[in-house]
Amino acid sequence: MTRFASLLALLLLLFQAPLLAQQTILNPVLAGDRPDPTLIKVGDYYYASATSNEWAPLFPIFRSRDMVNWEVVNYVFPDGAPTWAKNNFWAPELSYDEKQGRLYAYYTARDKSSNRLSVAVASADSPTGKFRDHGPLVAQELGSIDAFETRDENGKLYLLWKEDGNSRGQKTPIWAQEIKEDRSGLIGEKTKLFENDQPWEGGLVEGVAIFRKNGYFYATYSARGCCEIDCDYVTGVARSKSLLGPWEKFDQNPIQVDNASWKCPGHGTVIEQDGDFYLLYHAYNTEGSVYVGRQGVLEKMHWTADLWPILPDEAAYDRKMSSLDFQDDFSKGLDPIWQWRVTQKIAYSTDEKGLHLQASEENEELGTLLVQGTKSLDYRYEVVVVPDAQAEAGLALIGGANNGFGAPVAGMGVSVKGNQLVLWESSNRQRREIASKEIPAEAIGLILEIKDGYRLQAKAEIGGKLEDIGGEQDVRHLVPWGMGFRLGLVSKGPAGSFGHFQSVKINY
Repeated sequence: MTRFASLLALLLLLFQAPLLAQQTILNPVLAGDRPDPTLIKVGDYYYASATSNEWAPLFPIFRSRDMVNWEVVNYVFPDGAPTWAKNNFWAPELSYDEKQGRLYAYYTARDKSSNRLSVAVASADSPTGKFRDHGPLVAQELGSIDAFETRDENGKLYLLWKEDGNSRGQKTPIWAQEIKEDRSGLIGEKTKLFENDQPWEGGLVEGVAIFRKNGYFYATYSARGCCEIDCDYVTGVARSKSLLGPWEKFDQNPIQVDNASWKCPGHGTVIEQDGDFYLLYHAYNTEGSVYVGRQGVLEKMHWTADLWPILPDEAAYDRKMSSLDFQDDFSKGLDPIWQWRVTQKIAYSTDEKGLHLQASEENEELGTLLVQGTKSLDYRYEVVVVPDAQAEAGLALIGGANNGFGAPVAGMGVSVKGNQLVLWESSNRQRREIASKEIPAEAIGLILEIKDGYRLQAKAEIGGKLEDIGGEQDVRHLVPWGMGFRLGLVSKGPAGSFGHFQSVKINY
């Protein structure tokens, strides 16, 4: 072989090498509040999604070439909630049918008529295409959540899900039932695969993901409590020669627990790349905790001598904070990272002068909210606002009226209307003015500086000088159950008025 041919062969081998083998995994791969992540590969790209809770557009579609660096390219429901569903938009699970050339997105939502948590499905011709909702597939009395699609050893298509018995102090079976190839409905009888029957599992098992290796079906699953400062979520694994069982749980479970960087890891999806298996799961950063939310973490699986997968405490916090910085002057429209309450139909326009966000008194009288998740404990959030005589426009840290499940939205922020600047807190439709100041009726820079996730200091650039507005505020009482804070643009006032935002900048 000539020297040129040898060099060419070496280059080809390097080019074909696995992308993850050529770089370090930089966690979190999905920074900010991205619970219950799902992961698939279609063609040359990987696609992921995550829980939306009550923030629309619902179920972001992320795209990546390497599973480490992601961008938002679509939403399953860009126009808001399906007509049948009202809230609790959780746990999307993506599945690609190669024969059909079609993508399916399973998800959980609460039915308006029955008030039951339901597993539903939508589909699209491609991950970046328009999704069509097919509605609920199963809605048990105790609730049905955390869907996962797989085929059995004979090629039959099955849907797996959790019965939400823990909501009533009961067991949480993992069910499997055959589903039609067009995903329009379930077939035959359901089969219980396993439930929480071991002491380490606590009050529940959930978030099952199936993959195959070594002649086994393996099921990763989560147990105990997912959320909040006192969470104790862990990951276990079970295996079976047949999809419908019998299933054997690993006697060394749990296979994943807290480490130095991440706590309460769980509810992920396993994917194979060139013979290696990786788990994308959510966890709280040990420093960021509940103020940031559950972030997407990627970790390589290892194997025991007796063919059990394990996760040997390798995931660290590797990503540079500066890589999370964000800025937007709205000259290219509205960045797809922005979200709003699923209960509101927002109206806005963008032009060379910035964003014009229609005001309202919605969202517990906070006004119209346009938000994105926080990604760190310490950051500086800036916006340039042009005052309006009718619309009060500003920026806020958005959370909940209390730390209970499903609490109303609440927040603390600084905003301007005409020549008045106000630092305020709004909760349960009660507004408290903390500080106020007269300002010139001209474009003004408003700033929130956050330390330790909950210490808030408002500032404003007035007459070329940066001034503190009020003293440091403690916002721990506003952190929402299991979700992390959101950074919001706020436009409050009559529907015919608009808040005018020239630019936004977030530095971590």
